[in-house]
Amino acid sequence: MKIGILTAGGDCPGINAAIRGVCKTAISTYGMKVLGFSSGYRGLIEKNYQELKEEQLSGILTLGGTILGTSRDKPFQSGSKESVKLIKKNYKDLGLKALVVIGGNGTQKTASQLADEGLNIIGIPKTIDNDVYGTDVSFGFDSAVMIATEAIDRLHTTANSHNRIMVIELMGHHAGWISLYSGVAGGGDVILIPEIPYDIKNISKYLKQRIKEDKKYSIVVVAEGIEKPEDEYAASYISNMIQKEVGIETRKTILGYIQRGGTPSPMDRILATEFGSHTADLIAQQKFGVMVCKNGNNIESIPLSEVGGKIKLVSPDNPLIEKSRKMGICFGDS
Repeated sequence: MKIGILTAGGDCPGINAAIRGVCKTAISTYGMKVLGFSSGYRGLIEKNYQELKEEQLSGILTLGGTILGTSRDKPFQSGSKESVKLIKKNYKDLGLKALVVIGGNGTQKTASQLADEGLNIIGIPKTIDNDVYGTDVSFGFDSAVMIATEAIDRLHTTANSHNRIMVIELMGHHAGWISLYSGVAGGGDVILIPEIPYDIKNISKYLKQRIKEDKKYSIVVVAEGIEKPEDEYAASYISNMIQKEVGIETRKTILGYIQRGGTPSPMDRILATEFGSHTADLIAQQKFGVMVCKNGNNIESIPLSEVGGKIKLVSPDNPLIEKSRKMGICFGDS
């Protein structure tokens, strides 16, 4: 059996571990031949691929990024049906029996559409934002939380030394998972996420009370997707408003792409490997049109039709939020 594999969307730690998990299981256990397509769906459109063999998988477990390269090309949104026709033609001409697609929300939506076109597709969820619907967690998230938490840890010493309020902006356009988890892990005093509307008056009141209690510095963690003026960064807007309302020297840090780079955490390596190996099992069982997922302690699968176009958001009644409120963390809504 000959199968294809590609990685699309943004890079994140753990993709290479997933590629390795798919390929080693497919080759060693099932005797499959694996073709790796370059630069996401573009590689399939342009027929740009290489055969992935055992020797090419050595040493990639700990590598960040993706050895296949990636792009954000979306064949069904290109304005032309030609891209989809080429994908179907090349899939058939190369004799592929299945295509493995590693990516986030947009990638899985395209994967679902290709499955509707009659291709045998299996999706693997990856994203640092942890917002892929249908899985408890995606690989890349744990690594991003570790990086963000370390950054918050380092801000504590500077904030304490200078009696400042430090605002750090983390990734998350629609979902606040990184900010919530790293904010709690890093001892953030204020955590602002897109899912919970905030009022700057509530935040300033909270910070002023901390000052009255002789707490001379504060850490404010904000997700990039919180409500703000369109032409401003979240950290810039919040820090300016805090300095204006509270009157304490306030500094901002925008962590940016550092959250997506570097070697994956051990947990992400394990999760990506589990996802990859399970994908090869599903191909051998001819179970297509699904995305692998984690449900509790189990690695399972969910129909792609239930995943595409959906986002997993932080629920305002998330247990971690409830526990955080009881510990005195401010979410800006009260």
